[in-house]
Amino acid sequence: MSTTYNFCAGPAMIPQAVMQKAQSELLDWNGLGTSVMEISHRSKEFIALTDQAEVDLRELMSIPSNYHLLFMHGGGRGQFSAVVNNFLGDKGKALYLISGSWSKAAAEEAVKLTSDEQIERLNIVENNNCINTVVMPQLSGNNDEYRYLHYCPNETVDGIEIFEDIDCPWPIIADMSSNIMSREIDVSKYGLIYAGAQKNIGPSGLSIVIVRDDMLRLPALPQSSIMDYRLGVKHGSMYNTPPTFAWYLAAEVFTWLKSIGGVNALAQVNLDKAKLLYDFIDSSDFYHNTVAVKNRSVMNVTFYLKDETLNAEFLAEAAEAGLVALKGHRSVGGMRASIYNAMPLEGVVSLVSFMDKFASSER
Repeated sequence: MSTTYNFCAGPAMIPQAVMQKAQSELLDWNGLGTSVMEISHRSKEFIALTDQAEVDLRELMSIPSNYHLLFMHGGGRGQFSAVVNNFLGDKGKALYLISGSWSKAAAEEAVKLTSDEQIERLNIVENNNCINTVVMPQLSGNNDEYRYLHYCPNETVDGIEIFEDIDCPWPIIADMSSNIMSREIDVSKYGLIYAGAQKNIGPSGLSIVIVRDDMLRLPALPQSSIMDYRLGVKHGSMYNTPPTFAWYLAAEVFTWLKSIGGVNALAQVNLDKAKLLYDFIDSSDFYHNTVAVKNRSVMNVTFYLKDETLNAEFLAEAAEAGLVALKGHRSVGGMRASIYNAMPLEGVVSLVSFMDKFASSER
């Protein structure tokens, strides 16, 4: 069987070792004679799994003790509305920084649930000579002006990443769906972090929420009980039946990540993968990237062929070579190589080799 490298932006690759383990115990987990999908989420065996998953994720991300960890439904889009409903009661205001498609979508969802007066949007991307650059604003004001500032540090669609810390007087909420655990961060700088699981954690259908104690004292809006962070904390993420198989796979991903040295070890591999691909693109007169170097995503490398009439041919030949899901998002076109934690360096080496061969071939 030839090797296939999946560059899909999500649902994305899951580490091969995790998939093989899941396959081996699919019908008989923990010697119970049943699948983990078939047992009660309140059984002592599954509770042991969830307890260990929390311990491992807290260790991997150095999550302080005054933060709650929730395993929830809904993915990233579910959290767009959950954030608003949990924190913007009593006509609270929030500031949304817009750096690409996902931060824009989060702001649009916020407006639908509240009002234009409650949600202020600030575009922080400038386009100069077809190059997108993030320009961080100077943020100041009364501490009670906004309940929170929301931003997306890595824009999956646009290939834009924000690496610098945000200095502001309000709690910071970050959508880290596509860069969580790709590098070390200081969790204590955030009021809340959320992430859809389907990129760096596991399969779709699960979202991770890391929320600081004091955030749960903010006024809430009426909302669905299963998206209420307070109820989630009170019931240990089990107010209702959780996505158990996704939770199981996430737990296995945490175990795998610890086994290879944790977030810091993998962060260097991620940088090596991104550098290899960006260096090749920059050295080529056949491909180009439209993001300023300082804002190039480590997880989602977007690029374009100089002759875009060759796009379909490029994708077809890449698939034949075992390099799949390279088509860029429909809203921006071009190509996108998502190189999340589970993508090995060998996959990027294979992609660069193919891109070089494709560019050099006569047509």
